[in-house]
Amino acid sequence: MEDVIEKVRRLPEDRQAYVAEVLEQIVANDGDLFAVPEEHRAAVLEGLEQAERGEFATDQEMAALWKKCGL
Repeated sequence: MEDVIEKVRRLPEDRQAYVAEVLEQIVANDGDLFAVPEEHRAAVLEGLEQAERGEFATDQEMAALWKKCGL
């Protein structure tokens, strides 16, 4: 656990915040396994299939997404 925490501490702040959010969700569920909501499952599987085919978003598409999200 301590090794993982040290690795997380070396991540950029935004990634650390994401890890903290996921951990909060796990703790909020009394430590039960985190389950991907069914409505997100199809999107996750589609994304994995796209990655296997080498289909990734361009830098411009990612920049537009970050801007849309206020980041």
